[in-house]
Amino acid sequence: MKRMIATLTGLLLATAVNAAELTLISGGAVEPGVHAAVHAFEKATGHKVKVTFNTTPQMQKRISAGDVFDVVIAPPAATAGFAKDGKVDSGGLDVGKVGSGVAIRPGAPVPVIATADDIKKTVLDAESITFNTASTGIYFENLLKKWGVYEQVQGKAARYTTGAEVMEHVLKGKGREVGFGAITEILLYKEKGLRYVGPLPPEIQNYTSYTASVMSAGTQKEAAQALARFLGGPVGKPLFVAAGIE
Repeated sequence: MKRMIATLTGLLLATAVNAAELTLISGGAVEPGVHAAVHAFEKATGHKVKVTFNTTPQMQKRISAGDVFDVVIAPPAATAGFAKDGKVDSGGLDVGKVGSGVAIRPGAPVPVIATADDIKKTVLDAESITFNTASTGIYFENLLKKWGVYEQVQGKAARYTTGAEVMEHVLKGKGREVGFGAITEILLYKEKGLRYVGPLPPEIQNYTSYTASVMSAGTQKEAAQALARFLGGPVGKPLFVAAGIE
């Protein structure tokens, strides 16, 4: 018994000694999956992970300015830019993709969003529309320009840096405000009363994929590589799926 206790104590001490404190920066659209997967990783390894959520433009600005994290979760285009600049190692792992959806405040009239024409009508009829200035919002802005209605609705469009600000704007509305954003970000606000109307119709749906990559300048490469593999592996990936990330 004494030998067993000594062995277990030794193992716990070894884990404590080898435990790393990692930093991870991620796009906000995958926040629910990141929280679940990071918690599972910490429990399995004894490592600790400090997580920061930013939009893609914010991440690009911070990393270009020299901020260093151990792992970055970003859309492939941003990741490719980081790799080209020598900021992240090649061979990132896919963690999933997030679609765009429609949100309204509690009690507001529910718009029909079954087709692209329905979405266009919803935008034109709304008292205000809101979407972010990150990947999801840039796509939606370009969609409005493609339809030739951007100039018509620009005056009633509220733009915010983050999806959270978009959802807060819709919640505080008093009329026919309509928000557009990542489905995962909308669902985070359902408990506060935000109503998720549904996804954009298939013909105009936009998915943003996310990749976990190890930063080249990180000082805990082995633990960082283990975290990236976990997030995109057989344990972490299903946790993203369970959180609504395809």
